[in-house]
Amino acid sequence: MGLFERFLTLWVGLCIVAGVILGQIMPSVFRAIGAATVAEVNLPVAVLVWLMIIPMLLKIDLGALGQVKEHWRGIAVTVGVNWLVKPFSMALLGWIFISHLFRPFLPADQIDGYIAGLILLAAAPCTAMVFVWSNLVDGEPHFTLSQVALNDTIMVVAFAPIVALLLGLSSITVPWDTLLLSVVLYIVTPVIVAQLWRRTLLAQGGEAALKKTLARLGPLSLSALLLTLILLFGLQGAQIVAQPLVIALLAAPILIQVYFNAGLAYLMNRALGVEWRVAGPSALIGASNFFELAVATAIALFGFQSGAALATVVGVLVEVPVMLSVVHIVRRSRGWYERTA
Repeated sequence: MGLFERFLTLWVGLCIVAGVILGQIMPSVFRAIGAATVAEVNLPVAVLVWLMIIPMLLKIDLGALGQVKEHWRGIAVTVGVNWLVKPFSMALLGWIFISHLFRPFLPADQIDGYIAGLILLAAAPCTAMVFVWSNLVDGEPHFTLSQVALNDTIMVVAFAPIVALLLGLSSITVPWDTLLLSVVLYIVTPVIVAQLWRRTLLAQGGEAALKKTLARLGPLSLSALLLTLILLFGLQGAQIVAQPLVIALLAAPILIQVYFNAGLAYLMNRALGVEWRVAGPSALIGASNFFELAVATAIALFGFQSGAALATVVGVLVEVPVMLSVVHIVRRSRGWYERTA
């Protein structure tokens, strides 16, 4: 894991502080950026999101879908957790914690937005950082690649319906036109662009050219994420300064969701007799989120200053430390897993 990845939580924290301070110093600048929209799409954020997502999607070889059958039990577990459990369990946790237990401590006009942000965070499985997590647990690389390729393919058609269903069940108005536009902008188009670029690089210089390009784009991708956070917190700064407790309260259901889904995937793999090198990355893929997509969609659907945008950013804040703790648990439990599998 590179310097940026290892200390992502630190950089996120610094960007939160920088965004809040800059938002107080230059409020007119941030309002102008927030107003730079065309057809409900914020142009600065759209550019930053493409810089975030496309380098990550360059790593995905959709040809790996042909390897799905080799690890069908681990694939079935991960797909089930990602698409049939995680979004719905997060919606339930949001209802329990945000709508009820924490309601007295949260701004009443943002409750629905917070729940929407949590749903968006859980509705798309991670596509990039899971390669890091899989490597840290000595995961089976062909399984990880084929699983991520499959998740990307499913996400193109399943993300919008699942989000719309869960937002509807939570009595949140679904702006269908904006949601579909977000899917086209932030999923379909980047996947197509990344795959065409990947094929071009491989045709011109093989794996060496691809690796060289990825090495150059890696810092750019994370820098775009950090700039997006500065924009978000520049616009949300006044609210956060007034109620810092909101961040901690939003983190609670996210943490519970990660450990629950990781544990569920890990135990289901063990029950099915799946080898540990597949069960490890399966648990990590089942628990992690595509937070770049969640942040972009939250901004497109509800705006920079929405509770939904803030909730997705909290997911970014806790992603690295909580996933590293899952990596530690998976590694420490290998002897137990292989003894009882």
